[in-house]
Amino acid sequence: MKTSESQYSRCIYFTTNALARKVEKMAAGVWKKVDLSPSHAYLLLLVLDEPGLQPNILAGHLQLQPSTVTRLIEKLEEKKLAVRTVEGKITNVYPTPKAREIWPKMKECLQEFTRLCATTMGSDESQKLVVGMGRMADKLSD
Repeated sequence: MKTSESQYSRCIYFTTNALARKVEKMAAGVWKKVDLSPSHAYLLLLVLDEPGLQPNILAGHLQLQPSTVTRLIEKLEEKKLAVRTVEGKITNVYPTPKAREIWPKMKECLQEFTRLCATTMGSDESQKLVVGMGRMADKLSD
């Protein structure tokens, strides 16, 4: 059954979760090429773009709880893709040489995911959806 045919098709909770599950599946397929989940990949992209970011800044960018970011960082450390340094009370996250090595492939994955969304949902429609959902998310408190 299509999401739009469900009796809950006009429920924001139902439809956003249905969309999120489908988008997650698409993203996971793309990011599998670098052996990362989408969450790990986007965190690592942030660290590659700006080495030394603090976990609380990463949490803000990713809209995740700090504890979740900590778990993601730990997994990236296990894969030898990120390292944390502690200076006093400040923790910084840096990419490893191995992460820099896969950075070009990660950029390709990001472009592929963008193309896939545009192809599947329509370029203009997907961009409008992203902007609109971002605005709606900003209206809701955490």
